[in-house]
Amino acid sequence: MWNQVYDPLHSPVLSTIAAAVPVVTLLVLIASGRVQAHIAAIIAVIVANLITIFVFTMPANMSIRASVLGIVTGFFPIGWIVLNVIFLYQVTVSTGRFELLKRAIGGVTEDRRLQLLLIAFSFGAFFEGASGFGTPVAITGAVLIGLGFSPLAASGLSLIANTAPVAYGALGTPIQGLASVTGFDPYILGAMVGRQLPFFSLIVPFWVIWAFAGWKGMKDVWPAILVTGVSFAVPQFVISNYINPWIVDIGASLISMGALILFLKVWQPKQLWLSPALRGNDESASTMATAKPLDKTPLTQSELFSALLPWIIVCIVMLVWGNGGFKTWANSIFTWNYPVPELHQMINKMPPVAPGPTKESAVFGFTYLSFTGTGMLIAAIISGFLMGVGPGQLVTQYGRTIRLCAISLITISAMLAIGTLTRLSGVDATLGLAFAATGVLYPFFGTLLGWLGVALTGSDTSSNILFGNLQKITSEQLGISPILMAAANSSGGVMGKMIDAQSIVVASTATNWYGHEGTILRFVFWHSIVLACLVGVLVTLQAYVWPFTAMVLK
Repeated sequence: MWNQVYDPLHSPVLSTIAAAVPVVTLLVLIASGRVQAHIAAIIAVIVANLITIFVFTMPANMSIRASVLGIVTGFFPIGWIVLNVIFLYQVTVSTGRFELLKRAIGGVTEDRRLQLLLIAFSFGAFFEGASGFGTPVAITGAVLIGLGFSPLAASGLSLIANTAPVAYGALGTPIQGLASVTGFDPYILGAMVGRQLPFFSLIVPFWVIWAFAGWKGMKDVWPAILVTGVSFAVPQFVISNYINPWIVDIGASLISMGALILFLKVWQPKQLWLSPALRGNDESASTMATAKPLDKTPLTQSELFSALLPWIIVCIVMLVWGNGGFKTWANSIFTWNYPVPELHQMINKMPPVAPGPTKESAVFGFTYLSFTGTGMLIAAIISGFLMGVGPGQLVTQYGRTIRLCAISLITISAMLAIGTLTRLSGVDATLGLAFAATGVLYPFFGTLLGWLGVALTGSDTSSNILFGNLQKITSEQLGISPILMAAANSSGGVMGKMIDAQSIVVASTATNWYGHEGTILRFVFWHSIVLACLVGVLVTLQAYVWPFTAMVLK
């Protein structure tokens, strides 16, 4: 057995600096733009192993095994989702269905700002609720690049838009994960998150359009933005507080899409915004493929159905795959759990991160049938057959997709290697304890702890499992509502989703903009920081200032 050590240098400051070295190395290398993402990730994996072995005293065999476990879990399920989303997109492009989809969206509105609201925010929120784990950014990024948006606009704005729905993603998986480590009722946790995120469901649509078109461009379409935000935020609050936390995103996104489409039938901006590039100097606009002018001929009912068919199939399949009953059935048929030798239950998580010595699990669960990526593959195959694509053509297209995504899959696997290693070594807990030492300012910095957890792991679920119990313990010691801070971990975490390296690689893959991950990171970084701080301010108000304190559940 090996016990995690959270202050190996006997100085909280020095130990925290050492713990930050792997992730800082990764982010600096990517942001520099001089090192390709997969090379940066591999270097960061090596650095992380050196830190965990020589500073945090983790046995070398455990450190290496943890890295290998992360590499495998990086492909299953995250890389598996990305691969099959891109496969579906490639099939729709090759059959001409994507051109019909572009005409269908153009029939709703030609205005790029309104297309962003519909696709990046509302449509993306549906896929976050149905499957999560990289699916929404992969799909919305691919759709936006197909509509002619510049690579930076398609990738960066998809990342920013995919924030407010994240806490309820994959049918409430982050809430369930938070409940599992805190012991709190998931309905109460979901309701508390539902008293925080609706504020940002109102803000984020405005934020996305401002980032794309500037203040004037945003101001000219404020009625549509307000309709989008309100029609998402109100159902988000109502469903989370009065129904359940599992269907929040599904319900809110469908209402938001419907409300926006109906509103645009009676209102359009006075001046259409047709530029697909970000305001200011968007160097990525010069890399756009020359697009044919959008055919404005109205679609027939048959063409409209043909355009939407693949995505209707995806929605149906994702709803099935996200259902707990289906997952239980699928896992009972096809499950292979591989406890990693000399790693599984050989590491103890120690106080104050855990109430007492707690064994860490290190199991690779190969639940192939229930993987979201498997559902996406099935949806792509069904769609292909219905669109008249033969088996041989599908196999050929899949081979092309593998070649297209190969480097990105390596990168994603390396990212997960870092996340798995830092979790099992206790390195991320050291960073968490640094936030926990902020006293009266803890509501603010505790919220940023959730942000850090998602930035490190790429998952709000993982961040909640990682820091949820620490939030509970620390808030109880400080006399702050533990339910408030547990929820804040999830709400703050959603703003870290746009800067985690895994999401950035997914975005660059979906938009076919390889090698520009540093540009995407630099674009979204300050948006992430500012929005996370705003969540921290709201949580601080809820902790100390009336009438916000009245919103806190006991």
